[in-house]
Formats: sequence, structure tokens, C-alpha cells
Amino acid sequence: MSAEPEKAGEAAGWPEEFSSAVRGFRSYQAAERGHSDHTVRAYESDLVQLLDHARSAGVRRLKDLDLGVLRSWLGELSAAGQSRATLARRAATARAFTAWAVREELLETDPGLRLKAPKREKTLPSVLRPVQLEDLFDRLAAAAKDGDAVAVRDRAMVELLYATGIRVGELAGLDVDDFNPDRRTLRVIGKGNKERTVPYGLPAAMAVDDWLRRGRPQLVNTDSGPALFLGRRGRRIDQRQVRSVVAGLFEALGDTAATGPHALRHSAATHLLDGGADLRAVQEILGHTSLATTQLYTHVSVDRLRDSYRQAHPRA
Repeated sequence: MSAEPEKAGEAAGWPEEFSSAVRGFRSYQAAERGHSDHTVRAYESDLVQLLDHARSAGVRRLKDLDLGVLRSWLGELSAAGQSRATLARRAATARAFTAWAVREELLETDPGLRLKAPKREKTLPSVLRPVQLEDLFDRLAAAAKDGDAVAVRDRAMVELLYATGIRVGELAGLDVDDFNPDRRTLRVIGKGNKERTVPYGLPAAMAVDDWLRRGRPQLVNTDSGPALFLGRRGRRIDQRQVRSVVAGLFEALGDTAATGPHALRHSAATHLLDGGADLRAVQEILGHTSLATTQLYTHVSVDRLRDSYRQAHPRA
């Protein structure tokens, strides 16, 4: 389908009202909503497909666009094998368009209010096995032994990510005074600017202390400020650098599908629950607003338990 919806509409015999609506919705997304060009194009493409389906279903005027047409469009996409995530995005486009069309008095009522799409499948990154983590931390300790600042930093970052289960953005935002070494707790500013206190263990404490004593002084400069972890130029480390470090370490392991820092967060949560930690305590540590999000990890733990049972029990 053409990237230019008004041209596609003319070629397909669209009513001018359809082409005009696409142009208006595109302008709304770009000017009023402030979306990026990529996002605007995605909305535009989805809307073109929706209106083309509506035309094929016999709709000639926008005011005749109803819930049945929206549902049949999603049904057609589902039958074509579209993923749940794609269907959810298309439904979101339809709802955004009908809400805008009501505002612009192109529709009298909003059929998108009752439109539902399949819930997105909730999947989790691979969980590292304890033996993989031991290998990972052995490699990090060996690399940091000679005191190279970056190696010492990388060891401290990875130890801390696994010990606390914090997000990569939270790690990058840490300041030196966020640590309470006496109580072995860490102050974290999470999503929604919410603050929480997270405990960490002795290996992480030792790695961070080593970084503060031997590593950070080698990189610190006038641009460093209070940032805990620094890049090679002495500025606060950014999330992209952390992801690159962790991805390289996982690649070196060679026997895992884990690809980024979130795998350490998921591993921490899963191993806590495997070890008998209370679900609400894990929720607090991870900074989840909803307990339902934390419960995803119980599914991982149950799956692991079931696999172990099948492998070990003679009558499984």
C-alpha cells in the first residue's frame, strides 16, 4: 500500500471524505500530539488499512463507520496471522481515530469506546541459571583484578543489577550518596519519580566499594558530579553504555538467550521467588505498582519447577 494515503485513496476509488480524514488525523498526530515521524507514519498506515477495509465492507461515509466494521477489521487481521501485539496497536489506532473524528464532528458517536483487542502476550526475557551467573561473576572478578577502572566499574554494575533487580535506567541514575553501606541498602528513584529502598548483598557491597576506592577515582572529573557510575570521559554513564556492556558479557557466555540488563532483573526476581521470598517483598524490591506484574515471575518459577519434576521424578 502506498505511503501516501490520499494517493492510495484516489487509486482505490476512495471517497474524498476518507482521504481528507487521513490528512487531518495525520496533522493531529504530528502537530497536536507531537509524535515522531515514525509514529505518525505508523498511525497513518493503520488508518489507511482500516478505511480501505471499511470501503470494502460497503462504507461510503465516515458517519457509517461503526463498531461492527472495526471488529471485522481486527478479525480479518487476526485470521491473517497478525500477532496480538500488532492487533493491540491497530485497535489503539482505531480508537484514537474515532475519538478524534468525534471531536472534529466527523462521527456522531464513538464506536471505538467499545472496541477491545486481544491482550498483549506477556513474555519475559531468559532467566540465567545460577551456574551461568557464577561463570559471569568469575569473569568479571578476573577482569577487575588488575584495577582497570572500566573493568572494576563493569563488575560493580552487574553485581548491583543482579543483587537488587533494579532497572538499567535506575542504575544509571544512581548517585554516590544513594548508598547506605552500614545497612546495605540503596535508595532508588523509579518510575513516576517514586523512591524506594532496596537491599543488596555482600558481593555487590564489595564490588561497589572496590569501584569507589579503585575505579571511580581514575575516571572522575569536573563533569562527574555525584554520579555513581561514570563513562570513560568521566560523565554519568548512560543506559546505552550499560546495555552494551551487559550484552557483550552475555555473548561471551555463549550458552544463554539473555541479551540485556533486564535479564538480570528477571533472574533476580525469579531466584528470589525460587528461594521462598514473599511475593509482596519482591514487588517492593522491584518497584512494581501492581502485584500482577510481579506474579509473572511465579509463572516462570512454576515452569522451572515443573521441568525439574519431569526430569527427576520416575513417574512424572
